[in-house]
Amino acid sequence: MFLFETIPWSSTLMWLAVVAGLMIANEVARSNKWAALVLFIALPVALTLFVWPTTAGAGSSTGTWFHWVKVYSALAGCLGFMAIRFIPRLSKNRYALMFPAFILALNIFEAVIRDFEVYGLNGMVDGVFMVGGPWNIMNGIAGLLNLVTICGWAGIIISRGPKKDMIWPDMLWFWIIAYDLWNFAYVYNAVGDHSFYAGAALLVSCTIPAFFIKRGAWLQHRAQTLAFWMMFTMAFPTFVSSSSFSVQSSHDPVALFAVSALALAANIAVVVYQIYTIVKRRRNPLTDELFSHLPAYRKVLDANKALAPEVAGAQPRATASAK
Repeated sequence: MFLFETIPWSSTLMWLAVVAGLMIANEVARSNKWAALVLFIALPVALTLFVWPTTAGAGSSTGTWFHWVKVYSALAGCLGFMAIRFIPRLSKNRYALMFPAFILALNIFEAVIRDFEVYGLNGMVDGVFMVGGPWNIMNGIAGLLNLVTICGWAGIIISRGPKKDMIWPDMLWFWIIAYDLWNFAYVYNAVGDHSFYAGAALLVSCTIPAFFIKRGAWLQHRAQTLAFWMMFTMAFPTFVSSSSFSVQSSHDPVALFAVSALALAANIAVVVYQIYTIVKRRRNPLTDELFSHLPAYRKVLDANKALAPEVAGAQPRATASAK
């Protein structure tokens, strides 16, 4: 196969099980703040003390600095988002609303650094087979472009109802798809033999809820599914590397180049469209919502019972409000 070695039927079923498991865990965390506190505080504390020092130690495929930073930054994101969701004054505080953008940018930047590191690596490194090359630089640039196109955080709102989801109306489908392409390429470049699950399955598990279950809450879905996956893979690192369900990357330079080129092209397209919107509609990407004129933006507001601007060409809302 082009991206991977042969994928047996058992691994295909396990892939579906991983997607379903992550989506179910995400829904449990959404359903009740007390369940979320157990999952994002009590569980990782127990794993940090009693499990990960053994399973994610030196020599393990999850024993690198990146995996440790990634799990705690994902958990920090989940807890920070919970604070915004359940502490009313934070949902109206412009400085608090910078946190989602900051933690997202930090996670992207961590991966960009790793992509650039892998550029000079070949062979087995920290239990993972690396094939470094120009694709790492291409995808690192794609990640930086994805980072600088984060916009509209001032318009974050909290949905009505007991789940109080964190809704980011300006984070629309084209940015999410560009992120997914970049992130899959990153995982495929840096930990290719993990990418069948840690790339494809993990990204699908947060994109499906964002498009079909709770529109506008992609970042919340992403943080929670990422945290669950990182906790799992640090506890069971051999699942993706040497278990009967593992699927190996083809390590084909053509495949590596192709996924990185696609990610770069998608993110360049988002940058071009964003610049076009900024210039045409005279909007400030640091303070305004850029895409309030689009039907997709209005669908997010409608789905969360929030008020959209009355005029199609109206300026974006200046501040966020809890709805």
